[in-house]
Amino acid sequence: MNQPKLLLRRSLTFCLVLVSLFMANQAFAQDGKALFQANCASCHAVGKKLTGPALAGLEGRGSWSDRKKLYAWIRNPAGFAKTDAYAAGLIKEYGVLMTAFPGLSDKEIDAVVTHVNTEANKKPDVPTGDPALVEEEDNSLLYGILALVLAVIALILLQINSNLRKLTDEKEGVNRPEPVAFWKNKAYMATLTIVLFIVAGFFLAQGAIGLGRQTNYQPEQPIYYSHKVHAGVNQVNCLYCHGGAMEGKHANIPSVNVCMNCHMAINEYKGPKMVREDGTEVNGTAEIQKLYSYAGWDPATNKYTKPGKPIEWIKIHNLPDHVYFNHSQHTKAGGVQCQTCHGEIQNMGEVYQFSNLSMGWCINCHRETNVKFKENGFYSMYEKFHNDIKNGKMDSVTVEKIGGTECQKCHY
Repeated sequence: MNQPKLLLRRSLTFCLVLVSLFMANQAFAQDGKALFQANCASCHAVGKKLTGPALAGLEGRGSWSDRKKLYAWIRNPAGFAKTDAYAAGLIKEYGVLMTAFPGLSDKEIDAVVTHVNTEANKKPDVPTGDPALVEEEDNSLLYGILALVLAVIALILLQINSNLRKLTDEKEGVNRPEPVAFWKNKAYMATLTIVLFIVAGFFLAQGAIGLGRQTNYQPEQPIYYSHKVHAGVNQVNCLYCHGGAMEGKHANIPSVNVCMNCHMAINEYKGPKMVREDGTEVNGTAEIQKLYSYAGWDPATNKYTKPGKPIEWIKIHNLPDHVYFNHSQHTKAGGVQCQTCHGEIQNMGEVYQFSNLSMGWCINCHRETNVKFKENGFYSMYEKFHNDIKNGKMDSVTVEKIGGTECQKCHY
């Protein structure tokens, strides 16, 4: 094999290995986090209890020191709990049965456990705003820079090797033709084009997949309304403000009158300190005065002294026009909690978009969420499933089995 072809093969192999390592490393780093967010985050957190127990240190508790038992529990909680006292105790303690995930492989479960252990071992940062918005560090840029540096080093080494060979040939009196310049060598240019095409295609696909998604979108609202203070500290029920969430298609944004039902009497904020994401403190009393301005209310005379106007809240959660979503079908019929889609809303200052609301995210939920048949008249039509559960032929029915993944259910 002549020298140019040998160098071409080596450089091509090096570049492909480099790109493969970069992409594999990036994918491995994100798999555990993505699987956790898609399957676990609605009921579990790493460091605190939610609907289910905190997951930090799970391998040191009960039966979970045996990874095979953990696999069995995750894939079939109802069946495993019949043979394991610790699992049965968890169901009794939390009052709910964990959703089964029969489609998760051993490798995927291992990735989730690795992610949990990594998060649990992280030193806590001191955030300037809402701790719920502190994100994991993204090392993609660092990996990209390292890949570029290694590629440059490889090209330099190849050039040094070529110059040394040329000096050796001159000393030995070997007459070799002048090498073709890199930019004139068709094989080199073809290789470079392929590598750039692969890398550009990867990042283009990633960008296209995320197009239009607004995860963590958190606009500044006309009034600083803290769900942490209202829904968390003061335990205001979600349905008091968002009455349509249980009975209608839309959850509805409350009118100024709904706010004034309480704030006619509450004109001064005396609750816990509120802090914006940039670290600045929020004056709660001043925010209440903004509400009075919109309502046309004079707190000195306890009267409406001018016409009110609606608060121009900025919409955060927004689905495409071709997607049909009905809140009542999920909350009333399906028994889905607000936190499943909106995150720990009771711990948020200004609300942000917790879930990516992609079609894949919705489909995965439909594949994994069990239908709550018991005492639910909405699902009375599914007599076969009722009888199969009663006779022990199956222990659960997912939304997918009642048509939850059919196109026309959400698109019309």
